[in-house]
Parts: sequence; C-alpha cells; structure tokens
Amino acid sequence: MPTLQPKFEQPTSEPSRYRRGWEKLTEIDGDAGEKVIASLKDIAPDLGRYIIEFAFGDIYSRPGLDLKSREIATVAALTALGNAQPQLKVHIHGALNVGCTQEEVVEVILQMAVYAGFPAALNGITAAKEVFQEWDASGHAPRHD
Repeated sequence: MPTLQPKFEQPTSEPSRYRRGWEKLTEIDGDAGEKVIASLKDIAPDLGRYIIEFAFGDIYSRPGLDLKSREIATVAALTALGNAQPQLKVHIHGALNVGCTQEEVVEVILQMAVYAGFPAALNGITAAKEVFQEWDASGHAPRHD
C-alpha cells in the first residue's frame, strides 16, 4: 500500500492565499459563501479573512481529498456538532454544488445518528430538507442517485 508523503511547501504570500481561498469558496458555495463573508464585513472582517485564507485557501485547497469528499466530511462534522444549522445549510448547498446527491447527504446525516445522537441527526435532516426545497425551487435539477 503506498504511503502518502507530506508535501512541505514554502508559505504563500497572503494575497495569493486569499485569492486561492476566495476562488475555492465561490467554487464550493457560490453566493451562499459570499453572503457569509459579506455579513461579517461591518462587525468582524478579520473573521471573514480567516475563513477565506485558512479554511478555503489552506485546508480546502490541499491535495489528497476531492471537494465532494471534503464537503461530505464537513456536513458530517456540522451535523455532529448539532448547533451549527446556518453553517450546515451552507455546506449542504456546497455538497450539492460539488456533485453530492440528495441521497448521499441524507445518508451522511443518518450516519451521524450513531455517533452524535438522534437529536443532532434530526436537526441535520431538517436542515437538509430546507436546502433541498431551496435547491429545487431555484431551478436546479434535483441531484438523486
């Protein structure tokens, strides 16, 4: 079995890190991600920059996992937290944007019932239902298996 060798790279300059993060954010979340960042400008612009540079510029841009796998992991984590409904909805949209089906999203959330409990899974299913309705109403073709 091949081992994954870590890649050590020179740190990138902040402008390229921000640009890379912004491009990844819009690729995954589109308008929803942009709205989150815009909502922070008047109260916590640094938080928006940290999200763009670290989460999307550094982590989401890493090799090793495709965006679909990263969004599945993110939906699972946010479901398990049980208290991050707005972020969960943004990332369910993101999961659909990068190729997840509605059935895959539901299965990921159901899997979390085992590890995070039924209340967290129920909250996740409620968020998914709302996102699926928004997705379908906005003219996107439903993503089913």
